[in-house]
Amino acid sequence: MTAQYQVQDGVAVITLDNPPVNGLGYSTRLGIVEGMTRALDDAAVKAIVITGAGKAFSGGADIREFNTPKATQEPTLHSVIRVIEGSSKPVVAAVHSVAMGGGLELALGCNYRVASKGAQIALPEVKLGLLPGAGGTQRLPRVIGLEAAANMIVSGTAVPSEKFAGTKLFDEIVDGDVLPAAVKFAQSVAAAPGPYPKVRDLKVRHENAEGFLGFAKTTVGAMAKNFPAR
Repeated sequence: MTAQYQVQDGVAVITLDNPPVNGLGYSTRLGIVEGMTRALDDAAVKAIVITGAGKAFSGGADIREFNTPKATQEPTLHSVIRVIEGSSKPVVAAVHSVAMGGGLELALGCNYRVASKGAQIALPEVKLGLLPGAGGTQRLPRVIGLEAAANMIVSGTAVPSEKFAGTKLFDEIVDGDVLPAAVKFAQSVAAAPGPYPKVRDLKVRHENAEGFLGFAKTTVGAMAKNFPAR
């Protein structure tokens, strides 16, 4: 199993442990779901934190699965996120170092996100000729705004976490080890009754969304040339 489980002071900590960048392969996804189930079944657990071991929160999909038949991929990342969003206990992503692609989508599926300064945040799929496949294109505009999200999605460029201060992407941005801060944050939000916020429920607000998207489509179309994902 490439996701570890432990309980700290009433908070279940699910740690992705799939070196080198905690790719979200089958074993890791299964470990997250099993950890969520254990936490929800334990009355002593009041909140859940998801983090990554080593040098990444998660670098996203395991590319070794790109040609795997979908029937053998359950639980998919979509399924994992649905489990998290259906949690009766608050789920906090403790983001450090790298949260890209599916890793960022996983964090966006949590109720709250605490990040360390300097963590690199991106949806880089466009550089591989792909589109984000687990809701990133829908959730990111809800937390950082339509224009900023569109720029990230079509460029694939990584942005340091502190650039998102003041947005709804991160509830806290901290120096040093993010896990203790995330556990403390999880304890504080668990002290209040649910339901807890979901990114999917936020509204995308823009004074002229249709006009901006039309402009963006024209601009990106002129630049994309042989890059079909753009």
